[in-house]
Amino acid sequence: MQRRPRIFVLGSFVMDVIATTERVPRSAQTVYGKSFHMAPGGKGANQALQCARLGADVTMMGCVGDDLFGEKLLETPRAAGVDVSRVLVRPGVTSGVGHVTLEVTEHSAQNRIIVIPGANRTLTVDEVAWVKEEIGTYDMVLLQLEVPLEVNRAVAGWAREAGVPVMLNPAPATDLDDELLSLVTYLTPNEQEASVETGLPLSADENGPSKDDLKKIAAALWAKGVENVIITLGGAGSAVVGTGDIQYIPCVHMDHVADPTAAGDSFVGALAVGLTAGLSQDQALAFASHTAAITVSRMGAMPSLPTLEEVIALLKERGYRGFDLSALDALR
Repeated sequence: MQRRPRIFVLGSFVMDVIATTERVPRSAQTVYGKSFHMAPGGKGANQALQCARLGADVTMMGCVGDDLFGEKLLETPRAAGVDVSRVLVRPGVTSGVGHVTLEVTEHSAQNRIIVIPGANRTLTVDEVAWVKEEIGTYDMVLLQLEVPLEVNRAVAGWAREAGVPVMLNPAPATDLDDELLSLVTYLTPNEQEASVETGLPLSADENGPSKDDLKKIAAALWAKGVENVIITLGGAGSAVVGTGDIQYIPCVHMDHVADPTAAGDSFVGALAVGLTAGLSQDQALAFASHTAAITVSRMGAMPSLPTLEEVIALLKERGYRGFDLSALDALR
């Protein structure tokens, strides 16, 4: 029987403090909110948790503070089976915090997020050097941009030397150096990130994002050594930009959208699991789209991330027949 895929995640832990409102205040204005709650998150931790809930064997490396948030941030991944034994607890430093304003109307939910990195930005290359000897035992490495760039670059380099594919979710949006991009097998930006990282516009109309703009962005990223460019487009789904044309993977729409906060992380985690479980890229993208659809229908980051059985149930409900669901048996 095929073994469960092994995924190494290097990334952040962030406690989200979430205020829900019907209307975001303008400058110098105060409005009443509808609710407030806290939920553990962080791009790295969200992706690690999603991979684990979908059946992968996951190890995560990161850093939290020695505060109440730090312990809470580790509880949920640990309970899901993520190996967090390598996570560092930094004395005298606060854990990462995400300030989320969620604007909810009858037909949509839009978020605005301010991240205070805290302990996440204190991680050093020396502290992750242990993985150099073990990285060849993993099927994929997942990276984001909420830990220092030099740490990501080092881990990506070790993975390349060992022949292990690297998936980089380049968020939050920033300029990336060519060395890191040259080590990336799968790059998964959203529209804004794709534009920021290349300095190229990405326009859209009623028919969706401009194909010409997508092709120019992809060409710029290929020129830097990225092998596969997958751009997530929110409600428009996602796009795989190839040398010939653009393949669109439709968004899986749910009756109710509660909170889009972790949708991208859910998509990326599911994509990594699908690829390492043996699905083709097209199949893995469909698997990821169904996974993210469940996530946006729930509140919070980690609490919204679905299990494998929930995703399989949605695939069956929507009549998806792109692959035999027995292909996921190794994840059970």
